[in-house]
Amino acid sequence: MRGTMIWFNAEKGFGFIRTEADERLYVAASGFLPGEPPAGRCAGKEVVFDREAGAGDARAVNVVFATVVDIRRARQRRGSVGRSL
Repeated sequence: MRGTMIWFNAEKGFGFIRTEADERLYVAASGFLPGEPPAGRCAGKEVVFDREAGAGDARAVNVVFATVVDIRRARQRRGSVGRSL
C-alpha cells in the first residue's frame, strides 16, 4: 500500500499514516524496516507499507519512505540549441 505520513513523534515512538483510501493507520517505530527509521520532520512524505489487522485497530508495518523521482526536465531556451559561443 501507499500513503503519506501525517506525523511521527520519535520520542514517543509512534505516529500515523494516511492511506490512499483515506484511512488513518497507527505506525510504531518498530513498524519501519531496519535502516528506514523516521528522522526529523516526516509529515507529508510518501511511504510504502503493509496493512496489518490485529486485535483492535489496523496498523502499518514494513514501512519505508518512497523514493520520489523528479521527472521534470530543464527547459531549453528557444534558439540556443546548436549554437556555439
